[in-house]
Amino acid sequence: MKTAGKLWLPGPRHEPSANQDERPGNGEVDLLVIHNISLPPGEFGGDYIRDLFLNRLDPRAHPYFAEIAHLEVSSHLLICRDGSALQFVALDRRAWHAGLSSFCGRERCNDFSIGIELEGSDDTPFTRPQYRRLAALTSEIRTLFPAIGPDRIVGHSDIAPGRKTDPGPHFDWTLYHELIARDAGDGRHISES
Repeated sequence: MKTAGKLWLPGPRHEPSANQDERPGNGEVDLLVIHNISLPPGEFGGDYIRDLFLNRLDPRAHPYFAEIAHLEVSSHLLICRDGSALQFVALDRRAWHAGLSSFCGRERCNDFSIGIELEGSDDTPFTRPQYRRLAALTSEIRTLFPAIGPDRIVGHSDIAPGRKTDPGPHFDWTLYHELIARDAGDGRHISES
């Protein structure tokens, strides 16, 4: 599975998901989409998110899982509450994270975007280690895909309004952009600590 794509980042732990495929057309990537996820909803820790993306979520482990265990979804990256990161799909491949979506008149955002999930919910602030890791990964991704400018980093709610609300009201866009700018300003990647 890992050979299906070439762009695996060196820092995150690699957990290749079958829920991915080839990008259509020229495969140009020019959008970064930020999500949040928690399984069960509002609970953090454990392997349930990973299990969902790897198609091995046990529908009997929690009543909510019976509703979602059949879904074939993924994201390129997941950032856990402690700032650790997992990569499920190579960046040059299409992850199945956006669903029905559009951006600037283009539909099917999975075709031209990279998806990053933050372990969290709309009701809970994200952690400082998550912001630091997100900013560092964003800098790495933008080096690989320079067409992703500041105006092409969006929340799931921006590309699926009315259907999705993440990353939610507790996501601190100002802090995130400040960390990216600090990273770009000194020419090195942000420390994960």
